[in-house]
Amino acid sequence: MTDVWSRRAFLTAAGAGVVLLGTPAFQAVAGTVTSVHEAMRTVWQGLILGSRFSATAEPFRTRLAALGTQAGQWQAAMAPATGSLWPDQVFTTDPEWMAQSYYRLRTMAEAHVRPGTGLTGDPGLLTALLTGLDHMHAQVYNASRARYGNWWCWQIGAPQALLDICVLLHDRLPADRLADYCAAVDHFVPDSVVASYSGTSTGANRVDLCRVLALRGVVAGEDAKIALARDALSPVFPFVTTGDGLYRDGSFIQHSYVAYTGSYGSVMLGGLGMLFGLLKGTAWEVTDPGSQIVFDAVEHAWAPFLFNGLMMDAVSGRAPSRGVQVADPLQVQMDDHTRGHAVLAAILLLSEGASSTERARWRALVKGWAARDYYSAPLSDTTQTLSALARISEVSADASVTAAAEPVAHRLFPSMDRATHRRPAWAASLSMASKRITHYETGNGENLRGWHTGSGMLCWWGSGYGNGQYSDAFWPTVNPYRLPGITASRKALADGAGGDWGAARPDVTWVGGTTDGEFASVGQHLKGLGSTLTARKSWFFLDDTVVCLGAGISASDGTAVDSVIDNRNLGATGAHALTVGGALQPATLGWTASFPGPGWAHLAGFGGYVMSGSGTFRALREARTGKWSDINRSASTTPLTRRYLTLWYDHGTDPTDGGYVHQLMPGASAAQTSARAAATGWLTLLANGPAAQGVSVGSLGFTGVNFWQAATVGPLRASAPCSVTVRERGDGTAVVCVSDPTRTLTALTLVWNRPVAQVLSRAASVVAATGGTGLRIDFGSLASLEGASQEVVVRLG
Repeated sequence: MTDVWSRRAFLTAAGAGVVLLGTPAFQAVAGTVTSVHEAMRTVWQGLILGSRFSATAEPFRTRLAALGTQAGQWQAAMAPATGSLWPDQVFTTDPEWMAQSYYRLRTMAEAHVRPGTGLTGDPGLLTALLTGLDHMHAQVYNASRARYGNWWCWQIGAPQALLDICVLLHDRLPADRLADYCAAVDHFVPDSVVASYSGTSTGANRVDLCRVLALRGVVAGEDAKIALARDALSPVFPFVTTGDGLYRDGSFIQHSYVAYTGSYGSVMLGGLGMLFGLLKGTAWEVTDPGSQIVFDAVEHAWAPFLFNGLMMDAVSGRAPSRGVQVADPLQVQMDDHTRGHAVLAAILLLSEGASSTERARWRALVKGWAARDYYSAPLSDTTQTLSALARISEVSADASVTAAAEPVAHRLFPSMDRATHRRPAWAASLSMASKRITHYETGNGENLRGWHTGSGMLCWWGSGYGNGQYSDAFWPTVNPYRLPGITASRKALADGAGGDWGAARPDVTWVGGTTDGEFASVGQHLKGLGSTLTARKSWFFLDDTVVCLGAGISASDGTAVDSVIDNRNLGATGAHALTVGGALQPATLGWTASFPGPGWAHLAGFGGYVMSGSGTFRALREARTGKWSDINRSASTTPLTRRYLTLWYDHGTDPTDGGYVHQLMPGASAAQTSARAAATGWLTLLANGPAAQGVSVGSLGFTGVNFWQAATVGPLRASAPCSVTVRERGDGTAVVCVSDPTRTLTALTLVWNRPVAQVLSRAASVVAATGGTGLRIDFGSLASLEGASQEVVVRLG
């Protein structure tokens, strides 16, 4: 177990992860205490410590012992001096160390009050705690001190840890000390921080600030602070159309331009669960009807990105670069699974305030995700708090809960340029970028080489394989110019190129697509980061495959351009067999070869690839060595080596109008891959050029076209740029889905050259829809519909 936290890791655990088994309702404790505030302190203690787990049962016994050991080591190492409480945390140079010092004190307080730590009630530990709190107050966190450096440390990190300590040790802290600590919080976190919903007081940050204000009121018994915190939550609930927060399509954005469901979104979800639990049953209970949006978002916004217990990296901003922090004495890695486990715990916490129906559904989902996480079992996750483990353990052992299966669905999130595709045996995520959403986010020395993660990165996992594909030291060792699915220039980029906090946004608007909820047509007008690269990329998500098209791939930087078919992490020793066109290829590291298209390849243990175009594709086996510190300045400097198998198209130096056509077939056998390559009539390529990209698959009744401009493609004619997905169903009906990814169209006409007997239903955006020998659909303005699919259902003639 480790209790050295990064800023967000701390709140993921102490906000989203710390949970209470059987949250004690306020009414249940109010009769045993002398005031409402004392009752609320009791509730908060339960929320941050948990309950109803045996201190002698595993994994709790071992974790409690480790907690005591860690607290004892920090007690022994404490050396109060000017500018520091511990020699390795000099807070005069960086307020991060000030926050970290409070995190250590919080862990020591937890060891003092928890049973089974070996330091429970230890008077020496209490003396050290009081000494440390006084020293921090005198040296750095007091009402006369001016803040410096990162605002977050002063307004969220340090005060949340300090106030937790004040709750845990409330009866052991003299009144004058409590008053001094509260005055310091008031100084750095005045009421004015929630006066307007802007700047750093939005989304997850706003929830964090409200937690500080609410707990500040609880600690000192000030009703006005608690009421202010409750009221200041209300701006978080409504859907937003720009900036930070939840969007109607399920997107969650923080820092204005960054897809952040899995990191900041996790913190917000858990933080709201904590506050709902604290205020429930009191005069300050959250009754704003807008809060239902948060409950709905569990399945609408968070669940689509959870797979086998992991949270997809596509929506975690800078977090995938954190890995192992250099300050972590136990070298515990944060990854997509640890982020997923924190969200599971947050969902269970929020479920205590949800309806009985919602609670039952969520518990079934969590039980399924936890049970299927064979790569990183949640109960063995040493980054999670004891209370998080207790809640996940409880639902996993509840025989009355039937684990829910992974859903089969496609979800588009046009407001954050993301998509997820879920099939019975695999799942995939797609990351893109536009004027609305950054190529990647860097900041605070993190995610220094995430440059191309928004250039069409296509990640995927199998239900029983590949669960650790991006968890096992992928990010520090992968070639950042050859991420899976991307088209990118090999032009060398500096660490942090493009600027901090989402500044790197391409000047394009056509990014998005259409879906009927199962299959989809998705496209991206790509402009490279720091290069002259331009391209049009499309993905057609079907039942056992993703059809990938590229067109107009051009650049003039004097460097080569690649389109990556896939880049699989084979682990430290993997030598998975590669078959190309029926011939087994060498497993020697450093082996590379070129193959003329069309053709096919199969990678044992993963799946198949069908290259339908005429372009040459290449393969490479290599071992790559990197360090977490290469991509995150505060991370471990220990070298790591992983093996990779990369398949890609080399478009050459300064290509003009390059392209590709291939299929990704997760889980397919070599025989299935070969059969698909031989079935030349299965897929019809309708277009792959500057006007449009489109395919049809007759056996699936599928036609998908991304119109980059007005054009006629196969049976479809569009009067303006748009995305179209058509599904003909076995009952004689068809669904036509249309969207405006550019969000600029004031009118659009689509014609489908297919006999239609009747229009059964149509979206409100349709001003006219007529059948006959063909279907004509006239749309009004689509500009304000946020790229959402507009559906028309017809009966075929």
